[in-house]
Amino acid sequence: MSTEIRSLLREHWPAVLRIYAEGIATGQATFESEAPDWQAFDAGKRADLRIVAVDDGLVLGWAAASPVSIRAVYSGVVEHSVYVADSARGRGVGTLLLSALLGRAAEAGVWTVQSSIFAENVASLRLHERCGFRVVGRRERIGLMSFGPLAGTWRDTILIEHRSES
Repeated sequence: MSTEIRSLLREHWPAVLRIYAEGIATGQATFESEAPDWQAFDAGKRADLRIVAVDDGLVLGWAAASPVSIRAVYSGVVEHSVYVADSARGRGVGTLLLSALLGRAAEAGVWTVQSSIFAENVASLRLHERCGFRVVGRRERIGLMSFGPLAGTWRDTILIEHRSES
């Protein structure tokens, strides 16, 4: 695979939006019922921690991170997302993206990268475990699904984190 990691730019947005929508449609990626527009995405994600995996001009997946707080004591803590196109799953794209994001985060002085994953999303939990994340805990009935076949269902999430070595 000749996949390259690049900074996620405005020009990648149509592909990122499509991949985001594919993830939302699974009902296993997020509580969100629809992807944000570019302006909201751009405002909510750190520009230095937004990447895409590209192979022969085709965006295969993306990863991005957001600050968890505006308080200075949490300046090195981010929450991340990683999404892989349906057509690219099982090819190592998620591992490539997550490893690259962790590298960029460490270079940027981030000491904790965290996320919450639906308990049923075994593939994502395994990916994160392979990349050195640890389970911090289970958040029971943390959110109510508002769409799809699980609408009206309370969902548990698994809180995970990756701590930098510095």
